[in-house]
Amino acid sequence: MDVPLGYNLQGEHYPKGTKSVCRLYKVIYGLKQASRQWNSKFTSVLLQHGFAQSKSDYSLFTKGAGSSFVALLVYVDDIIITGPDPAVVTSLKSFLHTHFKLKDLGNLKYFLGLEIARAQKGIFLSQRHYTLQLLEDTGFLACKPASVPMDPRLQLNAKDGELLTDPSQFRRLIGRLLYLTLSRPDITFAVHKLSQFMSQPRTTHLQAAHHLLRYLKGRPGQGVLFSSSSSMQLKAFSDADWGGCPDSRKSVTGFCIFLGDSMISWKAKKQTTVSRSSAEAEYRALAATAAELCWLAQLLQEIGFKLNSPAALFCDNQAAVHIASNPTFHERTKHIEIDCHFVRDQVASGIIKLLPIRSHLQLADIFTKSLPSSSLFPLLSKMGVLDIYSPS
Repeated sequence: MDVPLGYNLQGEHYPKGTKSVCRLYKVIYGLKQASRQWNSKFTSVLLQHGFAQSKSDYSLFTKGAGSSFVALLVYVDDIIITGPDPAVVTSLKSFLHTHFKLKDLGNLKYFLGLEIARAQKGIFLSQRHYTLQLLEDTGFLACKPASVPMDPRLQLNAKDGELLTDPSQFRRLIGRLLYLTLSRPDITFAVHKLSQFMSQPRTTHLQAAHHLLRYLKGRPGQGVLFSSSSSMQLKAFSDADWGGCPDSRKSVTGFCIFLGDSMISWKAKKQTTVSRSSAEAEYRALAATAAELCWLAQLLQEIGFKLNSPAALFCDNQAAVHIASNPTFHERTKHIEIDCHFVRDQVASGIIKLLPIRSHLQLADIFTKSLPSSSLFPLLSKMGVLDIYSPS
């Protein structure tokens, strides 16, 4: 019997006050539990087909090895399938068609706002259309471009300027800029800095965000190149800006990780505690970078890549390098003992190799502070960050 939910059934077969209960045999698209049920169903089908679910990233599924290897990456109901043998990929798509209603969009060109371009040099990832749409929505499509994401002389804090009458505008803008950092390492620090003022944004913060939009206007198609000739060698650059936050005096961690010549991970983040020395701030940054390296090494192993040598971790702080090499703790390192143990264990196990580097060669410098154009663009060129749409 089809009756509305909560309808009072009347009649001799139903006691007084009995209410109906609707049982859903199929999850209705749009409900909160729909995505969870869809993921559970999709995962069970793939596991029954012989796929293995990655422990490092539960949205990644792999099967086979060598020429028969195939990988599947899923985000809600958007799927990427890749593998060296087109026949294996076609077979997988046919199998999925028998269980789900799918739409095959062909070769990967656009995925969740990310644009993918292929060439002999490698794969180029950008968000050009997303950037242009952002500039159009904010009215900055015809503005005068800026040379850098953030003025190096600008010191933002939580008190300068007047409170915005409508902070939702600033919050929406920062939310859209955060998604843009997926392919724009050059704006990562600027967006990280602006996102710290989401609770009480002021006019100075909005002006800095508008300056960032002007920078995007000059380079809307800038992105990251993943080289086709990269070696299977992990290397990372770790840096910290000691006491960089003027409000809390917490330091800023910045790192970037390369697979061969291709940058595959980067981050700028304010540390959770105040560091009492620059060596302590650098060591906390080392611990965060080492954790990311361990995760990437495990992920690469799950998709069939074996790393034959330890990951090289470059740090421009001699004190932090010496602490990692010295097995004896003393008064200076007691309060960072956990981070020291973690980094030293990774070095001892051969997962990472800690190496010194000169400060002017430290690529992670752009994730800890705003830099002038004379320093910013030479570093970006070494990271494979470029704009294939700009005239040569």
